[in-house]
Amino acid sequence: METRIAYFDETGDDGIVTTSSDTFVLTSLCMSTASWQHNFDAMRDCRRQLKQDFGFHITEEMHTRHFLTDKGLYRPYGWTPKQRKDLLIQYTKAIAALDAKAINVIIDKTRVQHRATYDVLKNALTYNIQRIENDSQSSGGWNFMIITDPGRLAPMRKTARAIRAFNPIPSQYSPEPRNSPIKNLIEDILEKDSKESYFIQVCDFISYFVHLYYKVEFLHASLPNRAARIIDDHFAHRVLATLKGGNLLNLDAARGNPYGLVIYPR
Repeated sequence: METRIAYFDETGDDGIVTTSSDTFVLTSLCMSTASWQHNFDAMRDCRRQLKQDFGFHITEEMHTRHFLTDKGLYRPYGWTPKQRKDLLIQYTKAIAALDAKAINVIIDKTRVQHRATYDVLKNALTYNIQRIENDSQSSGGWNFMIITDPGRLAPMRKTARAIRAFNPIPSQYSPEPRNSPIKNLIEDILEKDSKESYFIQVCDFISYFVHLYYKVEFLHASLPNRAARIIDDHFAHRVLATLKGGNLLNLDAARGNPYGLVIYPR
């Protein structure tokens, strides 16, 4: 049986308080082990080109929110707003060409009614894993393993273990949900520092632009002030359109959404 690797990263706070963030976005990037080396080489070549064109060090982590807001290690580069925007466009095109599929789950905390009991991270991870499992079962069956950065590892492992035994799915034939345990996830969720993983950084990039897209298009809010110095309200839409054009987004994750964005609560 074929094995695939799913990398995960997020944007937003997984607490229920909306003062920290209105949304929590959890992104997975799933690829076949047979495609891994090709994808790695493509991202390494992209980073080499960014070094040549913009001086961006190959070993430097791409943390998208900090990049857009000119924080920390990015400030000494002295890039102009146009250079930052051009770098983002180049990076987006490289991601869109990967042989992989991305699933984005958005938890809109402004919709949550039972705040005392709603577990943002648990729900986001469950919905994402369910869709990877569905993709596996609908395409001949393959195993998958999950890699993420250490930040939320313990609760993610706990959730993944739990849904191997009990994973309630709403039934159209009964008022009671049916139990559909996750069967194709192998091993516990594994950790890797995002600084050491191109693909976790790709998940960070996608999740942040999904966050911006949702903020503007669904919540009708403005971009963060510092990000608005670099990009306009339509830039996040163009990023997602480029990823969709490259067939990177798993549109089956939510067929009613043009970018396959899974949005909860419904």
